[in-house]
Amino acid sequence: MESRIQIHPDICNGRPVIAGTRIPVQTVMEFLGAGDSIEEVLEEYPSLNREDIYACMQFAARLMANHYEVRKIA
Repeated sequence: MESRIQIHPDICNGRPVIAGTRIPVQTVMEFLGAGDSIEEVLEEYPSLNREDIYACMQFAARLMANHYEVRKIA
């Protein structure tokens, strides 16, 4: 997964993108969050493959885990 997502200050203002593209992880996650299927995202971005989408999902999950602390409520 690590090599599929790149962050470089000269590409998309340093936003995480799928390696070899200018497609931000955020864009893929917005499609999925809006209810689009993986197949629909792949139709919209034919240069991507299923592993790229999974890498975006894993990246987003790790990002969330690093920024939000789960606390016991009761």
